[in-house]
Amino acid sequence: MRAFPAVAEHVRADLFMHTHFRYFLREARVVAYAQFLESYKSVTLQVMAAAFGVSPAFLDGELAEFIAAGRLNCKLDKVAGVLETNRPDTKSALYQSVIKSGDLLLNRIQKLGRVVD
Repeated sequence: MRAFPAVAEHVRADLFMHTHFRYFLREARVVAYAQFLESYKSVTLQVMAAAFGVSPAFLDGELAEFIAAGRLNCKLDKVAGVLETNRPDTKSALYQSVIKSGDLLLNRIQKLGRVVD
C-alpha cells in the first residue's frame, strides 16, 4: 500500500483511465482490505492502519462505508477499536444456490405445463 500513491498517479495521468480514477482507487482499496482481513479473525484498527500506512481515523471512516455497503464481511467495534470478520458459511451459500436453481426449475416446468395444456 505504500506504493499505491505512485500507481494512483500513473492512473490519473493515463488518458483513458483518468475518468475512472476515483472508481479504480476505491475498488483497489476494497480488494486490499478484503485480502488483509482474510487472514485474521479480528484485528485492531491501529494494527491495520499501520499496515496500510494511513491514520486510524481515515481507516475507520472508510471501513465503515464499505461495511455498510456490504462490500466487506466484518463488524467494526468503535469502542474497542477492533474489526471482527464474519465470513459467510459455505454451506449456507450452497443451500441458497440450490434453492434458487430449484425455484427456477419449478417455474420452467410450470411454463411447460401451460404450453402442453
